[in-house]
Amino acid sequence: MSATLARVEAHVFRTPIKEPVRTSFGTMTERVAVFVRAEDSDGARGWGEIWCNFPNAAAEHRALLFADIVAPRALGKSLDDPVGLWSEIDRALHVLRVQSGDAGALSAAAAGLDLAIHDLRARKRGLPLWRALGGTDDSPVPAYASGLNPGRAAYDTVGRMRAAGYRAFKIKVGFGEETDLGSLRPVAKEIKSGERLMVDVNQGWDLRTASAMVPKLAEFGLAWIEEPLMADRPWLEWTQVAAWAPTQLAGGENLRGAGPFQEMIDSGLFGVIQPDAAKWGGHSGCLPVARAALAAGRTYCPHFLGGAIGLIHSLHLLAAVRGPGLLEVDANPNPLREGLLGDLLAAREGTVSLPGGQGLGLEPDLRPLANLRSLHIERRA
Repeated sequence: MSATLARVEAHVFRTPIKEPVRTSFGTMTERVAVFVRAEDSDGARGWGEIWCNFPNAAAEHRALLFADIVAPRALGKSLDDPVGLWSEIDRALHVLRVQSGDAGALSAAAAGLDLAIHDLRARKRGLPLWRALGGTDDSPVPAYASGLNPGRAAYDTVGRMRAAGYRAFKIKVGFGEETDLGSLRPVAKEIKSGERLMVDVNQGWDLRTASAMVPKLAEFGLAWIEEPLMADRPWLEWTQVAAWAPTQLAGGENLRGAGPFQEMIDSGLFGVIQPDAAKWGGHSGCLPVARAALAAGRTYCPHFLGGAIGLIHSLHLLAAVRGPGLLEVDANPNPLREGLLGDLLAAREGTVSLPGGQGLGLEPDLRPLANLRSLHIERRA
């Protein structure tokens, strides 16, 4: 008899931070994470993470959706076919997405469970997760430093992350022309041979602003321009911005569903496709998107900006499909990342090594974070 999902847990953590993380849509004054654990009827365990970094108040809500809406649709069911189970849950949640208007939160809760189940299954097979997902190459994975605040902070953070072993850097823009260009110029002047510089607008421009700003970015030799428009703007607007842009566009973290991702790939307007496996789809949904992107000649780069468990899942997913993509690593201090990873993903000459062992290669020890936990929920079959 095959093993079934017997028990799940959700752990919510939140911690204040000294330096807020700024984006064009808002500011994060604390870091939050929802870590989930799945256990089967044989006692095997796996870990996942539910995306929840903005707004901060959403973390407990998503944990409750996971425990009360998503988990009951999986508890007691076979884990032999994780993709089939995720698809079944995704279909069942559709009416609730429409009814509640809470599509993103429900999708993220389902994604966290899927990640945990894939980790569990890889551990039971005695395989590292990247290999269980179909990977064959255990060489280090290219990575880039992300989430760089605007202004002088961008310059200082690039220097710090370069010293830490990174060779590619993404700066947040969308704060006005003077601030944006002022953030980029001193950094671009010191970009070294073999290094890359990117920008993330975080959906901060309308069509008029984007059409005016993207040509002004030509002087910086950017590797990509991320989300210069709202993700749901019509293709006509994206076509116009792509025509003005001096480099390739990137996006995808705010899409949900195989159909929208395939439309993005087929449009030819985006060189870099960036699904977030903790936000939608988990491995079951995002692995096919990554493969479709590569098959179409695009670059797959997993989006992620949260805690330790989602980051290491993103590493395994990128390692499974490879291609020219880079792993996104948040450059901002976060105890919910460093407190679990330690030096496990330390960068060396722009790359991070794959962890050894089975599944994620990480057995999260939540005890040091106990004083940061705001909620713990458990559900059993």
